[in-house]
Formats: sequence, structure tokens, C-alpha cells
Amino acid sequence: MSAVLHAHPESGPALGVAGPEKSRRVLSEAGMRGRWWRFVLILAITAIVLVPIMVTVVLALTPGPNSTATGLTLENLSNVFSETLAATWLKNSLITTVSTVIVAVAVAAPAGYVLSRGRSRAVSGYSLLLFVMQSLPIITSVVPLFILFAGLGLVDNLMGLIIIYVGSTMTVATWMMAAYFDSIPVSLEEASWIDGCSVFGSFTKVVLRNSLPGILSTAIFAFLLAWNDYLVAIVFLRSNEIFTLPMGVQSFFQQNQTDWSGVMALAVIMMLPPIIVFATLNKYFSVGGIGGSLAGR
Repeated sequence: MSAVLHAHPESGPALGVAGPEKSRRVLSEAGMRGRWWRFVLILAITAIVLVPIMVTVVLALTPGPNSTATGLTLENLSNVFSETLAATWLKNSLITTVSTVIVAVAVAAPAGYVLSRGRSRAVSGYSLLLFVMQSLPIITSVVPLFILFAGLGLVDNLMGLIIIYVGSTMTVATWMMAAYFDSIPVSLEEASWIDGCSVFGSFTKVVLRNSLPGILSTAIFAFLLAWNDYLVAIVFLRSNEIFTLPMGVQSFFQQNQTDWSGVMALAVIMMLPPIIVFATLNKYFSVGGIGGSLAGR
């Protein structure tokens, strides 16, 4: 009996140590299983997003029914440029998109600054007006705008398309800029005012210089809206020489047949500019630059 009593205290600490170690091991295994499930879920979502893009690229590089090439080839891409007005459609899309981005950012930046810093009934009414305008779908204004633009000679004209794109992006672009300006401390502007800057000077030299991620986000939003639009373009454009790329894709669909090789090749051409733009501008998306401006204050 005494031997058992003496052995029991020695076994107690061993059990006490083994308990937490076993618990940590069980929790670690459970965490690993949880990470694996998250990895599988993310992999599945990524596959769902990327598979259609990969299929489009493969079909664009696959020889057409009348081709003599074997294996993957760029023949469909070269045929699209040589046999259709794809180069003209690409130029028209770039003109409308770049013009929309420049005007939208140039107008939305000061408008968003007023929403962010202004405190009055007029600013509140302006904010409510933007919300009401955003709640209306673009389809509700297409017919009235078509009647108006027909009288002004802006139908079948890229300028009319640019005006509509700028108007349709302004509400969201203004809200995006205002939201980013809210993250910039007012103390930075107050310091510039003490140094002799005007309100406009502090806006251009302080606020805008610290707003590059917000400006780029707004520009990308306007870019994608104008680049991918089909609804407005099909209503306002008539001539084949004025078509944008989405309208060009539609021209490959005939009544009795569809040139799928041309469709996929033009779809790949449409995908390239947004990918290039985002890959180029991605390195400028940084949120850590503003805090350094307050160092020492």
C-alpha cells in the first residue's frame, strides 16, 4: 500500500503535463483540417472563375473549321484583325474609355471633396440627389436620351457615347472619392492652411497627393463600365465603323451561323487591356502613406 501511495504523486505530474500537450495537439490537428477546408473552398471558387477564361483563351488559339493549321495557333487573332474592323473597334473603345476615365475622375474628385468636407443643407441635398440618380437604372434614361441626342446629332457618334458613360459613372465615382477623402485627416489640410495654402491649394497639394489609391479605384471603375458596356452602345451606334469592341463581338453572330473562332479571338482582345491596366496600377494601391504624414504631430 505504501508503495502505491509513493508512486501516485510521481505519476500525477506526468498526467498533468500530458493533458495540455494532448489538447494542443488536438487543436492543432483541428486547425489543420480547417485550413485544408478553406484551401479547398478557395481553390473551387478560383476554378469557377478561371475555367471560363481559360476555355475562351484555348478556343481562341484553336484552329477554326476552315483552317489548315494544327495545334494551338494565333491564326484566329490575325484573321480578326485582317478580315474585320477589329483594329477600328479597338481604337473606338480606347477613345471612349480613356475619355470617360479622364472626365469622370476630374469631375468626381472635387465633387467628392465637397461631399467629404462640406456640412450644409445644400451638400446634404446634393448627396441625396446622387443617391436618387444612382437608384435609377440606365435603361430608364436610354430612350429619352436617344430622342434628345438624335436632335443634337449625337446618335451614331462616339461623343454622345462618352457623355452617357460619364453621366452614368459620376454618381458612384463621386461616392468613391468622398469615401476615400473621409480617410484623410483634416489636420493635414489645416496645417497647410496655416502655412499659407488656399483651400484649392490644400486640395491639390495635400488631399489629391494622398489619394492615389482612391483615384485609381475610381478610374478602374469608370474604365470597366465604359469598356464592357453593350446596352448603351447597341442603342446609340449604327455604323460598323463606329462600333466598339462589345458591338464588334455581336457582329459575329449571324442568323444561321456563328463564327465562334472570331468571337473567342475578339473576346481575348477585349480581356487584355483591363488585365494590363490592373497589373500596371496594382503596385500603386497602398494605404500606408497617409499615416506617415502625421508623424511627429
